[in-house]
Amino acid sequence: MQIITLLSDWGTRDPYLASVKGQLALRLPEAQIIDISHDITPFDITQASFVLRQAFSNFPEGTIHLIGINTEASIETPHTLIKYCGHYFIGADNGIFNLLMSGEEAQQIIELDLMQDSEFFTFSTKDLFIKAAVCLATGKAAEALGTVKTTINTRYSFLPVKDGNVLKGKVIYIDNYENLITNITAQQFESFGKGNPFQVLFRSSQYRIKRLSTSYSDVPEGEMVALFGTHGFLEIAINRGTAASLLGMSVDDMIRIEFQFPQ
Repeated sequence: MQIITLLSDWGTRDPYLASVKGQLALRLPEAQIIDISHDITPFDITQASFVLRQAFSNFPEGTIHLIGINTEASIETPHTLIKYCGHYFIGADNGIFNLLMSGEEAQQIIELDLMQDSEFFTFSTKDLFIKAAVCLATGKAAEALGTVKTTINTRYSFLPVKDGNVLKGKVIYIDNYENLITNITAQQFESFGKGNPFQVLFRSSQYRIKRLSTSYSDVPEGEMVALFGTHGFLEIAINRGTAASLLGMSVDDMIRIEFQFPQ
């Protein structure tokens, strides 16, 4: 059974999601259609790439992922199919594939060359991406869907910076619980800190945390906690609370980790 996932910024109030699911049901009635999210902030491909990267590897290889964000095609951002880690991703090459792969290489890159099924050009997910997904799901080779390419559009994400004894990062995602997820990985933290004492500082050093926890309940209810979540990034939270609101933090706000290295 072919699995097809959907990721978009459509929300659930409008008819867009139902239209796509209806077309998939008509054209691939045996397919299993799974929603990743439809609550991406409109046009935010950085947020979308984070959500997709955390989700896609939980699906079996061969899954087709349709990306309904910033889908309007142009010469600079053509409709594209990539194969990465055994999965197929269909969307506009607006930088999201580069962010998704975090500098890794795609197994295939195909600029789609399919005639869409509508005279309108505002709903590519329904009118073109589904057509490409149907071709793949029914056994057509990816390279038969367009022109083989070797590069995709590059969009750089901010990487943590080392400055003396400080590792500087930023908030890249706020989840539904308002936990603050940063771009600092466990490997970066351990490699730079080498087990030395540290403190996590944010809001211009107004707040600080001096130890890592393994779960939210390691601290009393209402207190701040720093931990590495299942996504592998440093996370700032409040046990049973909403960190983003209570701490006045937003995406792109700076996080600093100061280490006490021996003299």
